Amino acid sequence: MALNALAEAANQAIANDSQFVLNVLSDVGKALYFPKGILSQSAEAKAKANRYNATIGIATDPEGPMHLDCVHQYFNDMDPKDLYPYAPSPGKPELRTFWADKQREETPSLGDQLCSLPMVTNALTHGLSLAGELFLNSGDTVLVPNKLWGNYRLTWEVRQGAKIKTFDFFTDDLKAFNQEAFQAALDAEKGKKLVVVLNFPNNPSGYSPSKDEAAAMVASLTAAAESGTQLIVICDDAYYGMFYEDQCATESIFGALAHAHENLLAIKIDGATKEEFVWGLRVGFITYGIKNGTEALYTALEQKTGGAIRGGVSNISHASQSIVLKALASAEFRTQQAEKVSILRDRANKTKEVCEQEQYADCWDVYPFNAGYFMCLRIKDVDAEALRLHLLDEHGLGTISLGTTDLRVAFSCLEVDQIEDVFERIAAGVRSLRGVSVS
Repeated sequence: MALNALAEAANQAIANDSQFVLNVLSDVGKALYFPKGILSQSAEAKAKANRYNATIGIATDPEGPMHLDCVHQYFNDMDPKDLYPYAPSPGKPELRTFWADKQREETPSLGDQLCSLPMVTNALTHGLSLAGELFLNSGDTVLVPNKLWGNYRLTWEVRQGAKIKTFDFFTDDLKAFNQEAFQAALDAEKGKKLVVVLNFPNNPSGYSPSKDEAAAMVASLTAAAESGTQLIVICDDAYYGMFYEDQCATESIFGALAHAHENLLAIKIDGATKEEFVWGLRVGFITYGIKNGTEALYTALEQKTGGAIRGGVSNISHASQSIVLKALASAEFRTQQAEKVSILRDRANKTKEVCEQEQYADCWDVYPFNAGYFMCLRIKDVDAEALRLHLLDEHGLGTISLGTTDLRVAFSCLEVDQIEDVFERIAAGVRSLRGVSVS
């Protein structure tokens, strides 16, 4: 099927500045475009129709967007125009600009590197799905650590037909990121198209790399790009800002990757969902960066991403976007956010104090954790799923089993004074399933 003329024009704009980016687009990515017609005509009317605007697909009255008082009573001081009309498919312009400024402030390694303007997504899962639509064909390889969020498989293997390959996330002694395994995995794909996913702080392990570890990852990826590997690196920054130890690198690895090499396209997937404690508002962002990237290149990528949003969900909740924007602009935002992170830090510290006690050495090893919402135990001599079910049935305790050995505990939703009891019960469950009597 012949491509739409708008898709052809966007492809040519990309090719003019980066043949590499055009090459790594999926077949769907090459075919995507942001439609004109109703959308562009409505935008023109919004700017010029100073008498009557009969283009927009909403109902109005003399005061603005028509709405119900029984709905609006829940929005207090919000202006109806920031709630009820459709938001643009790429997102509310003021929010996109605000988030871009926030990203740059928090990522000094970006320097003066030009990036795309963040586009609003229906939280991070949607952003990850968009990246898959744009860059994954059936059979393409996605490299992720073996400590991974299970939804990656649905998003990219089931929906896009890609192949997920894993490498050992931690060294055998569970002391650090396994740089050797990461390098070997990159070497195995040398010269090929490869999507790499780096999720820090990591779900499920709760680990975030040190500055030295992050620098080593960037060096390995840059060298792979130099050797001819066509790299798309997705930085899944869902839990950004939840850092609890001094050695954690506190900026996204996207900053260094966005200007690492012309054969490496960095994609930052982040959002308000966890960072601002507004999970149900579903506001995320997708941002592109590549060495020597131009405004024309990014505009074309934004048009294609906007087309994918338009064709999939049309646009993201205007009310959610407006609330997030007002919160980010609030003078109290940073203080209130820091207070919540401090609470999580106390829970993480208490978890570490308890779970690493010698009395539990026969029950589990502890995977490194220093950030995010979670930690993982490597259970000894007991199947993790059997343990999960036992804890539910006998202790009323909910956990997540991952494979045969790993049990994930979300300390984010435990009060400090509950944590000791949680691990006592997990240990009792392990020993009970082994047939060891417990008092």
